[in-house]
Amino acid sequence: MTPHPSSTGAVRTEDRAAPGQPVRPADPLPAPDAMNAPDAPDAPSPRAHRLTDRHLIGPSWFAAVMGTGIVANAAATLPGSFHGLRSAATVVWSAAALLLVVLTAGYLRQRAVRLHAADPAQAQFLGAPAVAMLTVGAGTLQLGRRVIGAQAALDVDWALWSLGTAIGLATAATVPYLMITRHRFAPDAAFGGWLMPVVPPLVSATTGALLVPHTPAGQPRLVMLLGCYAMFGLGLVAAMLVLSMVYSRLVHHDAPTGAIVPTVWIGLGALGQVVTGLGVLATAAPSALTTPYVQGAAALALLGGVAVWGFALLWLALAAALTVRELRAGLPFAPTWWSFIFPLGACVTATAALAVRTGSQLFVWTAVALYVLLVAAWAVVAFRSLHHAAAHAGRRRARP
Repeated sequence: MTPHPSSTGAVRTEDRAAPGQPVRPADPLPAPDAMNAPDAPDAPSPRAHRLTDRHLIGPSWFAAVMGTGIVANAAATLPGSFHGLRSAATVVWSAAALLLVVLTAGYLRQRAVRLHAADPAQAQFLGAPAVAMLTVGAGTLQLGRRVIGAQAALDVDWALWSLGTAIGLATAATVPYLMITRHRFAPDAAFGGWLMPVVPPLVSATTGALLVPHTPAGQPRLVMLLGCYAMFGLGLVAAMLVLSMVYSRLVHHDAPTGAIVPTVWIGLGALGQVVTGLGVLATAAPSALTTPYVQGAAALALLGGVAVWGFALLWLALAAALTVRELRAGLPFAPTWWSFIFPLGACVTATAALAVRTGSQLFVWTAVALYVLLVAAWAVVAFRSLHHAAAHAGRRRARP
């Protein structure tokens, strides 16, 4: 089952119609077993890049690393102490780190970056590898110390944060440029995946704030903090622009169906990162800024954080309602199911940050309840992903 044609209406530049002719709609987001299927056989140019069966790993699969990593990281931020939780979270972080290595090696071996960048649907998920690196890096700093040592954990986080930030900034600039100059989109094309290219700088700001106290004091630490705030602003404004387009698409066109539905949750992830980022940046501010600005950062983290958290709950309710609606109709499994996990985890970290800052039991118990839901959802999606991978591998071996 593929998404409704209205779910995404990307049209490649080479497929543009002549002046006065209607635009030919592009293929919808790929079906579960064809996330990297070849381009349509009627592509007009024999020189056009085409995805083939050997390009098995698409950038969307890095959302599995993001989702697994956020389960571990969210456990480290929960208010209060729960017996065995940190040890379990460390095991999950280790699994996320291993998965990142495996997927990265497989993806680089394919040499398919240019092919995915040329595809209007796949290009949107090129930000996933960056966020995966940033998530695993933050988990290394928070949970990996007992496994590899404090200094090694810090070094690994610096390396993953630097590489993830560089890739994320490149994606945030390049993918919108390609959308403007190379790809063409119908009025109902916007979907949650459009957030993926612009969210990485927001995640870089959030995870980079954890590294501010480990940056040499003075100008280096100040530059690090201000750089994180600049990336926070980049991601915040860009995410709000895309969210408005996604909301407009939802209310002006047919409701999304099929594999596109889980991507609505990505909006919750962006909002959760905003609240989490405000909190951790305010915590890092005293080590680099003077008193008036420290107080301003704290006030913004509390008042601004609560305000955005309220909007996040509205988006959570909307995404959940659309998902239940589609589950009743039969929601097919696809890699986009991982879009449920990282956003829900970001909502947990956002709620936990407000619980610590306010001391309110409302946020404490809401964070715990959301974390329980997160773990349950992650278990389901991880199981379905393993089953899907095994079935896909079996079909490949069965081919002549």
